[in-house]
Amino acid sequence: MVLTLPQVLLCVGMLVTGSINTLSKKAQNDCYSPGYPDSRFNNTVKDHKFDHPWFQTIIMFTGEMACLIGLFHVRWKEREMHMLQERNRLMVSPGTSDGRSSRMINPSQPRIFQWIFVLPTVCDLIGTSLAGIGLLYVDASVWQMLRGSIIIFTGISSKIFLKRKLHGLQWTGMIVTTVGLVLVGLSDVLEEHHSSDSRVVLGIILILAGQLANAVQMIIEEVFLKGRGYHPLQVVGMEGTFGFVIMAVAVLPIMYFVPGPQVGGSYENSLDAVYQIGQDYRLLLFTLLYLSSIAFYNYFGLAVTKSLTAVHRTLIDACRTILVWACGLIVYYFIDKSFGEPFDKQYGIIQVDGFFFLMIGTAFYNELMEIPFIPWLRRPVSETYPSLVDADSPSYDGSINSEVEVNERSSLLPPSSSLPAYS
Repeated sequence: MVLTLPQVLLCVGMLVTGSINTLSKKAQNDCYSPGYPDSRFNNTVKDHKFDHPWFQTIIMFTGEMACLIGLFHVRWKEREMHMLQERNRLMVSPGTSDGRSSRMINPSQPRIFQWIFVLPTVCDLIGTSLAGIGLLYVDASVWQMLRGSIIIFTGISSKIFLKRKLHGLQWTGMIVTTVGLVLVGLSDVLEEHHSSDSRVVLGIILILAGQLANAVQMIIEEVFLKGRGYHPLQVVGMEGTFGFVIMAVAVLPIMYFVPGPQVGGSYENSLDAVYQIGQDYRLLLFTLLYLSSIAFYNYFGLAVTKSLTAVHRTLIDACRTILVWACGLIVYYFIDKSFGEPFDKQYGIIQVDGFFFLMIGTAFYNELMEIPFIPWLRRPVSETYPSLVDADSPSYDGSINSEVEVNERSSLLPPSSSLPAYS
């Protein structure tokens, strides 16, 4: 298949915005800037690290809310197209208006506000926040690779809760992925530049817990949202809206009064985060890049899913991990050692091996690779194939009643005869 120029641009856009998402989030964590006066030390202001994972979650939800702008544009185009078709029909058959010409019937468009979106929003909030805390303690490349664990959690969850049948390729993919995760995590624990192994282990555990929450989110979306005619941009936008409200009204105020290590003795001091962003232009730039990359990544994910195949999406995901890793190395060695990540000469090869195991496991799970002479590893002929999209990438087939898969999440649920797999 030869890609056209628009398709190449869409792939590049998805790759670049997805990589910016990870890199800008990690870059925020590496910034030092003055913040809110600390009441514990006579209201003094000191430079300190930007360690606000819960505040980063509300930034993410803000970016998701921006998808509603795209939804409004899509709905406007649908109405305009319908009106044009209605006018053409009346011109061809002027005597058959039957009263519809005055109304210009709109296409079926479900109400945007739906309370059902609260359920996956809560899972998204927990998963993103836990993974964000974990990113404080590990490198961006390791964080990106560990997110591949969602294959394991979604596969097992779909088996338990949705009674899906897992074939040999899916089980093999999960086993190979587990080996890759062990190697990646082990390499990060063993690296000498970390000051405390316990913090690295904590970060790995939190990232894996976050992927478990995202897997539960996909199960909830499968049960409650699939087949209801919601546009993916509506799902992403409304989850962002509900998430923003929950964070602003409940989570962040509660975190402010919970005792913790941040300025003023808070567990999460959002005022300090706002002050730090306002005091450092680099931090402001990284924040804006993170916010905008979320919205554009969802757009490119929808477009790529609509015009290309699962193979392309999987390759883009693999390239994203490579690009994040390469950019981190380039920034550290050639631009600024306060950002990026070094390559550990002693244990870095273990991370490389882990990355290849993760890619092979992904290919097996998505049935993009098979070993025909081994019965266990043959591709099932009668089933549709599950496809892996990055955790922020939605799926949309171009119709109003398309099946939903949204945000930084993957089409990881194994196929079923009664509940077809996401495309």
